[in-house]
Formats: sequence, C-alpha cells, structure tokens
Amino acid sequence: MGKVTGFLEIDRHDRKYEPAGDRVRHFREFLIPMDNREVAQQGSRCMDCGIPYCHNGCPVNNIIPDWNDLAYKEQWRDALEVLHSTNNFPEFTGRVCPAPCEEACTLNIDDSPVTIKTIECTIVDTGWKNGWIEPQVPEIKTDKKIAIVGSGPAGMTCAQQLARVGHEVTLFEKSAKAGGLLRYGIPDFKMEKHLIDRRAEQMAAEGVIFRMNTHIGKDVDCEKLLEDFDAVILTGGSEKGRDLPVPGRKLDGIEFAMDFLPQQNRRVGKEPLGLVKPITAEGKNVVVIGGGDTGSDCIGTSFRQGAVSVTQLEIMPMPPETPNKGTTWPFWPLKYRTSSSQAEGAERDFSVATKEFIGSEGKLEKLRIVRLDKDMKEIPGSEFELDADLVLLAMGFVHPVHEGMLSEMGVGLDERGNVKADTQDYQTAIPKVFAAGDMRRGQSLVVWAIREGRQCARAVDKFLMGKTALPR
Repeated sequence: MGKVTGFLEIDRHDRKYEPAGDRVRHFREFLIPMDNREVAQQGSRCMDCGIPYCHNGCPVNNIIPDWNDLAYKEQWRDALEVLHSTNNFPEFTGRVCPAPCEEACTLNIDDSPVTIKTIECTIVDTGWKNGWIEPQVPEIKTDKKIAIVGSGPAGMTCAQQLARVGHEVTLFEKSAKAGGLLRYGIPDFKMEKHLIDRRAEQMAAEGVIFRMNTHIGKDVDCEKLLEDFDAVILTGGSEKGRDLPVPGRKLDGIEFAMDFLPQQNRRVGKEPLGLVKPITAEGKNVVVIGGGDTGSDCIGTSFRQGAVSVTQLEIMPMPPETPNKGTTWPFWPLKYRTSSSQAEGAERDFSVATKEFIGSEGKLEKLRIVRLDKDMKEIPGSEFELDADLVLLAMGFVHPVHEGMLSEMGVGLDERGNVKADTQDYQTAIPKVFAAGDMRRGQSLVVWAIREGRQCARAVDKFLMGKTALPR
C-alpha cells in the first residue's frame, strides 16, 4: 500500500445527506459527493492487512485494496479499470449496495471501516465525467444467438458480458424501460434512472438488442423463443410478494409495496401508469409492514408524497445497536440500522404482529396489533390498535411468478419455488435454458445479481463455444 499508516493518521469520513427537511421535497438523489482529494485520503486508510477479508465480503469479489491504493495515488483511470474487471455497473452498487465489504473490513473491528462504497462510487463517477467509459465493441462476431428474459441487473450484466465476446444478444423486458427492480423498485432518491439509461446506451453500442414491452409467454411464445435462439437465459427476478392473510385483508387501502413503489418511479420517469389503480400516500396515515429495504423505500416515498405519518412494523425483535464483533466479524452482523428514509421521521415498532385489518364501508381505518415475546409468541393482553389509511406490505418476496413463462417452459423449481439451477453451469432442466439472479437464488441484493449475471455469462459462453475467456 502507498500509505501503510493511513488508517492511524486519518479518521473515517463518508458522504453526507442533504437535511431531511430539504430532501423530502423532491425525488432526486440527496447524497452529497465528497471531493476527489478527500476520497483519495480515505483510500489511504486501506491497511496492508495481509488477508483482505473485504474480498470475501463482496459478492463480486471486487479487488478492493488495489483500487483503494490507486484512488489514494489519484490514479483514477487505473482504478476504474481494476473496478470494472469485477463489476460491470459500479455506479449502481456504489449507490444502493449495503456494503457487506465494509462490514468485512479489518478496520471494522473497531467500527471504522474504509469508506469502500464511497470510493467505488467516486471512481466510476469520475470515469463517466472524464469520458473514460466507452462501449467495448467485439472485433469478432460469433454466429450464436442468445435471448435474455428480464433486464434487471442480472440480465443487463449477462447481456453485456456475452455481447462483448461477439454473441448476438437480445434482451427481452416486459416493461417500457430496462432496469427491472433497479428502475421500478428502487426510488429515484436512492438512484436516479439516467444512470441505467446511460449503461443501456453503452450496451446497445456493444451490440445488445433491446426488446422492451415484450412479455415472454404473452407477446412471444416460449416454444418460438426456444426455436429461434441457441441459448435462453432467465433473469426475470423474484416478483411474488409475501401476503398477510388476516381478517380484513380485502379492505381498500391495503397494498403490496411493489404495486406502490413502481407507480412513483413511473411518475418520476414520466411513464403512463396505464389502467392500474393509482396508489398514493398523500394526506394519509401510512403503516409499512416489513422492516427491510423495501419497507424503508416505502417510508421515503410516502414522506415525499405528503403522508401525514408513517409507522413501520417489524415482526422480529429489535436488533442490538452494537454487535459482538468477536462472533460476527467479518460476516454481515445483525444490528440496529437506521436508513436515511427512517431518519426522515418514521415511527418504528419491533416484535409486533398484525392480527386484523379494521374498516367500514370497505375502506381501511385501523390495524389490530399484538406484541410478541422473545419466542415470537403473542403476549396476552398486549393488543392495541393503530390508525391507518394506507398499509403497504413489504415483507419480502417468496419466489418468481410461476404462471406463464416458467410453467410453459417446464424448467423445474427448487424447494423454495425458485428456478432450479446450480452455480456452476446455471443450467435448468432444459439444457439450453439457463437462469440467474433473483429468479434462481431468490430475493437478494443488486450486487449478487451482478455476480450471477457474470458467472452465468461465462457458463453460457462455454456451453456455446466449448471454451470461454470470460471471468468467473
């Protein structure tokens, strides 16, 4: 490392947010970028630690110490090359990844990890600013045609990798624009969508054919797809939301988070909503059921739409504020975290379960809730009611949608209801059909989707050509 004593001399500093009172007035990103020189100083904190556990903490195995050192030396273009060698879209992960690499950082033993995520984002943003990121057009074309179904991060990654080695890649997407949940699930205040558009333009220049508004199984027959392409890759995500079947579930005002969030993203992107029922939090008491990232996104969106109040309910107990590093490091610890959206004014309650939705004339008015003990059993006499005009169910996803494409293809499912395929060849029960991302592994992170997209691309290239130079 260029500065082996950097971690002793320089304290950890990270990007700051716009004040909550300002940022809830718009849907733009509100992270305040750091000056490149300051980021370079943060890069100097990366220790010469011998065993860089950040490698294993990162699902795409980013070569973090190398580009930290290059950032410290302000060799930004070289740092970008190292970063792109393992991650196709670091501007996505630099904004929305929870940064398990930082939890695995050796300096995190005393709660001061290197600001890896910020350095990553600065490297790639600097690359775009200076025009260093250009299409990588293959010199030689193969005669192989590949269809990829689903344009989320797994599909985009897979498409880019395969196009760069000369295959003819067609990316099918049922929505109007590429990005999957990156575009329609993650709010713009966390990641603006021009970042996806920019990558899609790059990919189109590299030879990827985009077929938007095309629903496989409806607009294109599955059998026809298998006939026309040498390989088919399924990257359609995990879209079946977990429901809450308690009395009163049919009342008006109870919605899935993934019906609520995409609508707002379409409004920001000036896309028509179509024939769906508009869902908005304006002027309402909102209750979000589910304590994860999706629930947090519902909170931030609700405040920006003008909600009167937002309460988030979590069935699990409140985690400890400080984990026992001796038992958790370098793995992702269970600890109390407050997202930027939660910090905007949401009330949070833990160890609670919804017993009943209450309303009149078909409209939601209240929730009946019960508290749970440490064994997640109901505590007698602990029931209470909470006013609510809108409930958003954000309890995760159970598996991909089975009806339509998957059932018609007969690819086979695992015990969790995901498409059955391993992480070596990514093949389904049909040899020429592959699966990657959330559709294969279940609900997960953007960075895991990128990893699986890269690995699946390598497997497909080897399947078609007998060999491959693509990295795993």
